[in-house]
Amino acid sequence: MNTPASADTLPASEATFPPAAHFFGLAPFLRMSIAGIDFTAHTQEMIAKAQDNPDDAMLWMNLSTAMMSLKHEELGLTIQDQALAQQRIYLRPAAIQPAKLRLLMLVVPGNLSANVPLDCLLENSDVDLIYYFVDPHGAEPLAWAIPEHDLTMVAIGASDDTRELIVRLEHKLTDWPTPVINAPQYVFSSERNTASLLLQNVPGLQISPALHITRTELDEVAVGNLMLSDVVAGHQFPIILRPVGTHGGHGLQKLDTPAEVAIYLAEMNETVFFLSQFIDYSGDDGQFRKYRVVLIDGKPYACHMGISSHWMIHYVNAGMYEDAAKRAEEAVFLNNFAEFAERHKAALDAIYQRTGLDYLGIDCAETKDGQFLVFEIDPAMVIHAMDDDVLFPNKQIPMRKVTDAFRNLLLARVNS
Repeated sequence: MNTPASADTLPASEATFPPAAHFFGLAPFLRMSIAGIDFTAHTQEMIAKAQDNPDDAMLWMNLSTAMMSLKHEELGLTIQDQALAQQRIYLRPAAIQPAKLRLLMLVVPGNLSANVPLDCLLENSDVDLIYYFVDPHGAEPLAWAIPEHDLTMVAIGASDDTRELIVRLEHKLTDWPTPVINAPQYVFSSERNTASLLLQNVPGLQISPALHITRTELDEVAVGNLMLSDVVAGHQFPIILRPVGTHGGHGLQKLDTPAEVAIYLAEMNETVFFLSQFIDYSGDDGQFRKYRVVLIDGKPYACHMGISSHWMIHYVNAGMYEDAAKRAEEAVFLNNFAEFAERHKAALDAIYQRTGLDYLGIDCAETKDGQFLVFEIDPAMVIHAMDDDVLFPNKQIPMRKVTDAFRNLLLARVNS
């Protein structure tokens, strides 16, 4: 995670963790990261405790998340493996007790982008979250006893690595005793390549197909042996490349010439990439505006808007924390989101109908001619209400709508 401010802007002593006996999830680490709190010292304390308590799976799992939050992903994954070798099921108790319901979340081992970070959205709710780490490679993905629960959510992000597992879960969840949110037969509709093809030919919606292309093919383009259109029909520079299986902008670059492709490949070790046509979505002022919207049971809700002079926008480095004018424009978007949603109703309805997903994040923009431009759809997008309410006074009400809508979805499914 990137921090909007220097890590030493607040003392480590202000870091706040849940009770030590609890499974933390991602939420406390994300909250501290957003606030600019350095929790390195607390992580060092966790390491010392874990070494003294090698059989404490929950402690190891918390340490794994801390390490990945501090950008030590490889070490974090190794620690996660150690935790999962001892225990596959972890409970994050609701902040408000007694809990109204218990949600069983089927998740997969992996980095912070692998699963839906639902605890960030439901941080202060009355919903118990049960994390059940399925075995993606074992003969039986649900080999451990299923805890008592009220409903189930397939909280696994769609990727090439999870394709086979999702198919297996579809068979396992047939005639499942509790309602299922984001049923597995729909999850893969959000995978980058699948989604970009699924959402073609929707009036008012534009999405550039994310096509697989190999390093060998790109090498041929880079040295001039092939034209880009020879490899990918109808495509021309500028293009966007990113390695398959990556998230958060890793390896994502806009390339304008074959020579830039050669430089890009020299910096990358991967062998398969996603290629998309670059679409210029800058406004009349030259600024780019990217919106994050979440669909809950088919209804859209605003999460945030990032504004940047660079086409690749990440909210934490778009200057939103430093620029009051940008925050004011975001507030207008949040307060008038009903107009945005109505303007793009046909596109949003089509996304819901074509994906079949109950809960889905959308990163999007508006093109120069007013179309709804989709960059990515993904249930595993981070949705939260952790921004400072003094700096962002207009976010609390919209995010309360998101939290309430998801809670209402869960209650409706349990009672249906």
